[in-house]
Amino acid sequence: MSDKARNTILVRRERFTVPVSVHVFLTKYDEILLVRRCNTGYEDGNYSVPAGHLEAGEHVLETAIREAHEEAGISFVAENARVVGVMHRKSNDERIDFFVAISAWRGDVRNAEPAKCDDLAWFPLDGLPDTTIPYIRRAIANYREGRWFDSFGWEETS
Repeated sequence: MSDKARNTILVRRERFTVPVSVHVFLTKYDEILLVRRCNTGYEDGNYSVPAGHLEAGEHVLETAIREAHEEAGISFVAENARVVGVMHRKSNDERIDFFVAISAWRGDVRNAEPAKCDDLAWFPLDGLPDTTIPYIRRAIANYREGRWFDSFGWEETS
């Protein structure tokens, strides 16, 4: 096969894509805001942080702003947010997760999505509920330890 034919075949292949999620770490003192998922079909009954999928044309911080408003009823400006971690995660599929810490916000934290969340509460960073989703638990630990990148879920397939 000629080099030109080989390159043509490579160009025609579809690129591999993965879903991208953005998770919001709202902390005060030594506590973090967690939401207990319900009626979503994914990890219902377990605790996570406000999060959602990155939409086409949306910046990571814009997703964090949107999700914090949709789920916790608060608002903030991008200058009060910083990306504190990235995780390459494998569960049923592969995913890329961004973790964004918020230093200041406006509004009172409230459950703004009661159809998808049946509890929204502050928990000590060193006392997360046993029902915290494992990759979220690890991401919070990474944040506390200053670890910016991690992989999760690959251990089972190695």
